Amino acid sequence: MLKNTAFIYPGQGSQIAGMGNDLYDKFQHAKEMYRHAERILHFDIADISFNGPEEKLRETQFTQPALFVHSAVLTRMLLSKGARPACVAGHSLGEYSALLAAEALSFEEGVKLVRSRAELMQNAGKDNKGTMAAIIGLAVAEVEEACRQASVKGVVRIANLNSPVQTVISGSVEGVQQAMKLAQEAGAKRVIRLNVSGAFHSELMQPAVPVFEKSIESAGIMNPAVPVYANVTAKATTDREEIRQLLAKQLVNPVRWTETINNMISDGVDRFVEVGSGTVLSGLVKRISTDVRVENISSVEELENFDHRGN
Repeated sequence: MLKNTAFIYPGQGSQIAGMGNDLYDKFQHAKEMYRHAERILHFDIADISFNGPEEKLRETQFTQPALFVHSAVLTRMLLSKGARPACVAGHSLGEYSALLAAEALSFEEGVKLVRSRAELMQNAGKDNKGTMAAIIGLAVAEVEEACRQASVKGVVRIANLNSPVQTVISGSVEGVQQAMKLAQEAGAKRVIRLNVSGAFHSELMQPAVPVFEKSIESAGIMNPAVPVYANVTAKATTDREEIRQLLAKQLVNPVRWTETINNMISDGVDRFVEVGSGTVLSGLVKRISTDVRVENISSVEELENFDHRGN
């Protein structure tokens, strides 16, 4: 085991056309995993992941399975090299990849759960139109106050506590637009509306929860082999029943990423390895702490260069 190393997994927004293509071309096991996922999903996940187009890859029903399969392939390769992390965490969708890495979820069960989650979130986004925005350079308390004042226009709340200087809000289009305006007036450095299909991690996702709870109940979730830090609590768990409850709550509750990383550091983690597409989480970790080592693995080259002994 990599004693003080945590694997962390990206969520929606990190996708890029072409991700996983080099793994598919080089490793037979990667090919088999993509083909297995295709049989479960009933669409060609490899083709969408590798060739896009970007607008299709941005659709929640495709984005989430594509990111999960890519991370899962990389994780299987790492585990086969003997690179087992001391603990894991994932950002929103990334929590499912983290559960796979912790051996709480099989690949097949993970694909099924992610398919269900993605479809339900996409449908909830169609039924309850909403959006999200990133607020940069404003204290959390000030973002909360902007949301409180903007709520007269519509639902709006904090969705992701990403770093000390980055908070994401979520809600109705009118509520989010008003909160963006108030955040700018309060002195935010940047306010960016996100290209998403719904108000994730807000009460507008509530219609998805009861149906998704049924998917979670029937899923083969096991006690993880290593601690998993949950988005909803920012704390470690090794209890499968708690994991089931938290996965359902995650749809309508904020991702407490800053707290999660700080708790992992307090528990002894000094090396974070982002496994999957992009470097979003690596950037967030660097803003949360300058005292830890941060690495990325998204390609064959990075996988082969990774020091699985933890030196």
